[in-house]
Amino acid sequence: MADRQQRFTRPLSSPTCSLVNTIKIIVVFGTRPEAIKMFPVVHALRAMPGIETRVCVTAQHRGLLDQVLALAGIVPDIDLDIMQPDQTLDSLTAGLIVALGAVFDAEKPARILVHGDTLTTMAASLAAYYRKIPVGHVEAGLRSGDIHHPWPEEVNRRVVACIADLNFAPTLAAAEALRQENRAEVSIHVTGNTVIDALFATRVRIRENPALAAGIEPLVTRFRGKRIIAVTSHRRENFGDGMANIASAIRDIAAREDVAVVFPVHPNPNVRKVMDAALAGLANVAMIEPLNYPNFVGLLDACDIVLTDSGGVQEEAPSFGKPVLVMRETTERPEGIAAGTARLVGTDRARIVAELATLLDDRKAYEAMARAHNPFGDGRAAQRIALAVADALPVSAAFAEERPSVYV
Repeated sequence: MADRQQRFTRPLSSPTCSLVNTIKIIVVFGTRPEAIKMFPVVHALRAMPGIETRVCVTAQHRGLLDQVLALAGIVPDIDLDIMQPDQTLDSLTAGLIVALGAVFDAEKPARILVHGDTLTTMAASLAAYYRKIPVGHVEAGLRSGDIHHPWPEEVNRRVVACIADLNFAPTLAAAEALRQENRAEVSIHVTGNTVIDALFATRVRIRENPALAAGIEPLVTRFRGKRIIAVTSHRRENFGDGMANIASAIRDIAAREDVAVVFPVHPNPNVRKVMDAALAGLANVAMIEPLNYPNFVGLLDACDIVLTDSGGVQEEAPSFGKPVLVMRETTERPEGIAAGTARLVGTDRARIVAELATLLDDRKAYEAMARAHNPFGDGRAAQRIALAVADALPVSAAFAEERPSVYV
């Protein structure tokens, strides 16, 4: 096996446990990226005998979340719809813990599953911990090494690692990060990343029904003959000067006649206002509303280069052979940097423009990134996770028999 090929620790076989009674699991998520990465897990769990899988959403991303749920054919069993205008991080965290705690008291699950690094994930894990409900963490072990980049996500995921008894690491490097934090070896399962499962499943659906991604076709037609740069930007740590630098860099590169920019602009005013001021009216820049997932997959397929500060896009784009320039100082996905599928460029205006120009003008540099091996998975992560959860269920059920009071 080649050194750069991913190795997974969970074989694809039947669960070893024997379940007499149906056992309840709650899958908790709240944002669009979580929904994309967790819908394959929900479907895989619902295919397992003896498991009742219920879905609880907090709706951190209301409209964006609902688009993915509709695509996946998932109707939440519990919808907290917790977001309010201009919430602070601490008020949102407090509200999430209280609301999710009430759900767990009413539902009495044997286990919960959470994903990644959101406030929903951290709050759900804490609420479960207060009730001694076991926590499984999908996409565990990602680390940037800097608690302020990404912020607050780096701390969110570290908190969950202190609680989870099942850690589903997407890569060998993520598993090693968990070991370095003294997480029990038996808790660590290298599964691949479920975002690749979602991507492959959605690509199949688009091929079967091209109308699902028809929304991107007018832009592909409009910019035919140009090199398309797909842009996403929304990270909190880039708000302010960083976002202004990104906008200026996009304006600079858009001055080239051979380039077009397609930018689904995040609704956060810290992003939208800055981009509108810098890019409105440019003929070869399409600032569009956030795309539903099939159309975003279509954009990744149609573009030439991806410029992003997102985490998940660093995993998705290499599946289409698209180089990724990451507008951050650090990444919790160093495997992409090591494999050559992604490159850190920060938010310096001149550097972003220079790195884009290299990929546009140097064919060898472009092909070196486009052809690099994607280290993030093979499309079967959700199945591995479901099997590991089923194997652990007798242990989880024991916790359900006697829980402490959360009142002090």
